[in-house]
Amino acid sequence: QVQLVESGGDLVQAGGSLRLSCTASGLIFSISTMGWYRQAPGKQRELVAAITSAGSTNYADSVKGRFTISRDNAKNTVYLQMNSLKPEDTAVYYCNGRNARRGWLDYWGQGTQVTVSS
Repeated sequence: QVQLVESGGDLVQAGGSLRLSCTASGLIFSISTMGWYRQAPGKQRELVAAITSAGSTNYADSVKGRFTISRDNAKNTVYLQMNSLKPEDTAVYYCNGRNARRGWLDYWGQGTQVTVSS
């Protein structure tokens, strides 16, 4: 059974920083592409950042230069460092994992709330 457990969401003032963590179990983490998505009220879920098993990364244009995704395969954990936060970053942030061994099925965490006050 695959489980992705996020942590680190909080209420923060604009300009502040947060680091989200997602620890995976039941998934061969080292071969998985891991991603962070977010969903704001009334909006569709969108990709924030992703990192492949080889360490290649991609980011949404809205977070480039402010957010950094990284992974620690020894800890089965992916991180999202968020700096210079803006009120428009307010959303529920979801961890995603997928790999070829599991047919590229999407596995999701339960989400963690990030609220940025102006």
